[in-house]
Amino acid sequence: MTGRTRSGREARGLNAGVTWPLPPRELALGGDDVHVWCAAADVAAGRRDVLGQTLSADERARAERFVFPRDRDRFVVRRGLLRIILGRYLSLAPDRLRFDYGTRGKPAVAPGQGGARLCFNVSSSAGLVLYAVARGREIGVDLERIRRTGAEERIPEHFFSPREVATLRGLPPESQREAFFSCWTRKEAYVKGTGAGLALGLDRFDVSLAPGEPAALLRTADDAGEAARWALQALAPGRGYVGAVAVEGRPRRLECWHWTE
Repeated sequence: MTGRTRSGREARGLNAGVTWPLPPRELALGGDDVHVWCAAADVAAGRRDVLGQTLSADERARAERFVFPRDRDRFVVRRGLLRIILGRYLSLAPDRLRFDYGTRGKPAVAPGQGGARLCFNVSSSAGLVLYAVARGREIGVDLERIRRTGAEERIPEHFFSPREVATLRGLPPESQREAFFSCWTRKEAYVKGTGAGLALGLDRFDVSLAPGEPAALLRTADDAGEAARWALQALAPGRGYVGAVAVEGRPRRLECWHWTE
């Protein structure tokens, strides 16, 4: 899976200051394609209200259960934009989309809404949202803002595999923070892609994490062939953020776009 934007620029490291381009007018998502969108979760109140009108009754009920207004508002925006983006692929109005949920809560487009099976996943952190979309392939995405936590504490020793901990602690101290979040997002993307959630122990599989090393699922403890069935790709949606997408199979093209109104 090659990580290139629509304009042909490679998605490089965070320090390159990559800005994803705007999408084309016509979207073509083939079986060998993966599309990832980046969007802001904080918008003007009027726009948020418009997005809220596309939500279903159960989504509005979920929004009202948030204690803090900012969390509620960001949820409304995330779900509204998800409906708009998926609606473009399916040629459906956003408010007509219906979702099903797996046994562990992973959402999916309900059957009978047109086209081959459209798979998606969503992740958000500190006001930024990523949407990953593929056709006929399970997919997971994760996003984190790099901050002063994680590597400096003992979190890796509690959640990462022994191999990952050894690799992380073998890096120079100044490299460990970004490596920690690279590891975390790759693991979360894979877990979300499988639909297993945290029921799949994070210490039961290994991912790459060293700076400059391509993202990869290296090994799973329970199935020797599992690593070969998934592709991992690092994402750099903005300065100070790190992300990853995990896709079932071996798609050939990854295109990353910036969503704007």
